[in-house]
Amino acid sequence: MASKKPVVAIVDDDEAVREGLADLIRSLGYAALVFAGGEEFWASSQRERVSLLISDVQMPGMSGLELYEKIAASKKPIPTIFITAYPKEDARQRAVEAGAICYLKKPFAEQELRTCIQTALSVRKT
Repeated sequence: MASKKPVVAIVDDDEAVREGLADLIRSLGYAALVFAGGEEFWASSQRERVSLLISDVQMPGMSGLELYEKIAASKKPIPTIFITAYPKEDARQRAVEAGAICYLKKPFAEQELRTCIQTALSVRKT
């Protein structure tokens, strides 16, 4: 029986980042869903299928950290990797303390993201 591909959701207000990450995720053999913001992801009927969330930290409306806090408080937490062009130590600390898998500064190396994805998906399986 074939195993289902893990579904990776990408939440970023920058379309080029969303599409670039989606292409990378698909090239790694995973399914990718893209969302322009936290509200769009939170309202999505696809949320239950997601094995991993990659989210920008700073976005208009609901920030990545606010989205993560909502997810963490739900009955189905999702392993999360944060990406940001504006790294702030307090935001990084808040994310890590809340349980985020990684907090990456844009631009980041592909291998750095791959390592975070592997870590996050192994956490999801346990």
